[in-house]
Amino acid sequence: MLDIAFSKPALPKAGALVLLIAEGAAPEGLAAQLDTEMEGGLTRALEAASFKGRKGQSVTLWAPVVTVTKLLVVGMGPLAGLDAEKLGGGIYPQVSGETQCTVAADGLSAAQAAAIGMGAALRAYRFDRYRTTEKAEDKPKLDKITVLAADPSGAKAAHAPMKAVAQGVFLTRDLVSEPPNVLFPAEFADRCKELTKLGLEVEVLGPKEMRKLGFGALLGVAQGSINEARMVVMRWNGLSGGKKKAEKPVCFIGKGVTFDTGGISIKPAGGMEDMKWDMAGAGTVTGLMAALAGRKAKCDVVGLIGLVENMPGDNAQRPGDVVTSASGQTIEVINTDAEGRLVLADVIHYAIEKYDPKLMVDLATLTGAIIVALGHEHAGLFSNDEELAARILAAGLATGEAAWRMPLGEAYDKQIKSDIADMKNVGGGRAGGSITAAQFIQRFVQGRPWAHLDIAGTAWSSKDAPIIPKGATAYGVRMLDRLVADHYEG
Repeated sequence: MLDIAFSKPALPKAGALVLLIAEGAAPEGLAAQLDTEMEGGLTRALEAASFKGRKGQSVTLWAPVVTVTKLLVVGMGPLAGLDAEKLGGGIYPQVSGETQCTVAADGLSAAQAAAIGMGAALRAYRFDRYRTTEKAEDKPKLDKITVLAADPSGAKAAHAPMKAVAQGVFLTRDLVSEPPNVLFPAEFADRCKELTKLGLEVEVLGPKEMRKLGFGALLGVAQGSINEARMVVMRWNGLSGGKKKAEKPVCFIGKGVTFDTGGISIKPAGGMEDMKWDMAGAGTVTGLMAALAGRKAKCDVVGLIGLVENMPGDNAQRPGDVVTSASGQTIEVINTDAEGRLVLADVIHYAIEKYDPKLMVDLATLTGAIIVALGHEHAGLFSNDEELAARILAAGLATGEAAWRMPLGEAYDKQIKSDIADMKNVGGGRAGGSITAAQFIQRFVQGRPWAHLDIAGTAWSSKDAPIIPKGATAYGVRMLDRLVADHYEG
């Protein structure tokens, strides 16, 4: 992880220097000091480049003074509404080839200076553990950024919880990026066990325990694979300290299909390699729990993930099978590629029976239909609770992890009525597929405050973004951490 340090404003003795200038503003603070040392050369260079400080503008000068090898001047746009994280993320690719870098944020608040460091760290993430022949010159050289702040101690304090969240984001990105021959259910569960070092209580249930609990829906998905299913429960007792709880916990639940062939209803070959990240919901819950523990959140939270591999083996579940869920409700399996909702059904029931949560949020790369509806810009949000939905939407806006509220209703629910069981696992056709999937999940929440995030379109990015390099996004970690911080910490 990129190291972020904070210091008082002073010209660096070596390396690259980044100056931040607001739209329409003249160089001030350290920028003005450097301009004086350059005998007005900075002002002349900016005028020659028609630099106005607009968002996205930048000017590079090489060796402007003896101590600075590269000077990067970056426009911030208007200070009102400045997104400091995206600013930091945009800076990193322009300095990643340097060995030292200093960012002058002396004109910004301590919180903004901290956010610049957070954005740079998020953008610097790389998953390169399987690259054995990459040339040294193709790798980033920068491993530390020093942010100059008017209040460096305040910026450092503000950055500490951000760093914990970033580490949770990186854990999620690592999990989602792993190949499926490495990250199967048992291995995923073992990695969750490592989080006990952060203070989390971690419990792993195998097939034997889940059979006793009646997990017919989840185990039906897993039965075609040699890699047996797991369910992992991660508990953070940040409010109660593990003693008798004064309040009901918040529950986050994740779909963890470590590879999804579609089962007997097998998917087309083209693009099937992407189905390694069909466990992104479970990855997000795991990273979120690490983030909450890492920043010592003052709340009681339970994270539950159902881990399976969906394969077309000789014992695989068939279209037409009827399974009995842990809730006792029966499900006619029409399509074995609609497996994530079966996993969630049993885990949600367990969460209610075991922990009596005040609310539940589940995350799943559940349907291609949500991508048709919303593209890759928003996750689909379904909820039976207006307050919870509003809070999630607000947290998404605050963190840049946008969601869009989708409908639920009786007309959609009727589409999953089965002729021979309590319900079937898909609706009557392709229309409204993400909605009928959410209706299916809602049948297991027992009226508790609940939200479902379909993250199929947002779990992976095919291109670089300011704070997200191409690949796994860890969508939901920052949003749900913000949700907890804003509303559920005591």
